[in-house]
Amino acid sequence: MPLSYLIALFIGLPVIELALLFRLHEVIGLGPTILIVILTGTVGAALVKRQGIAILLNIQTEMSNGNLPAPQLMDGVMILLAGAFLITPGVLTDLTGFLLLIPYVRKKIRFWLRKKLEEKIQSNYVNVYYHQP
Repeated sequence: MPLSYLIALFIGLPVIELALLFRLHEVIGLGPTILIVILTGTVGAALVKRQGIAILLNIQTEMSNGNLPAPQLMDGVMILLAGAFLITPGVLTDLTGFLLLIPYVRKKIRFWLRKKLEEKIQSNYVNVYYHQP
């Protein structure tokens, strides 16, 4: 990801989030806006904790059965990202965080990421080396 995208993300996203929070304040008032920010953070943290523990148990089960828990590991990363988004005050980050907590959405993202990685490997953009013990 080029540096210009990162700069746009780290400057643009907070500006958009602030604008949305100000607009929400205009529509429903200051108290309800603050309450929404607090509630989404609290509820989000509880959901992330619950799903995080469940995914850790799934990873342990898969590993004890001798399976590579790749989908569960990817889910764990997405749940971790969801937690980061949900504790960040804002409308878009909260929406993104809650979407990442939906198993169906995570499944679609895993499928998309796998497809993208396969495309990169086939185009020789990514080289894969196998090590035989």
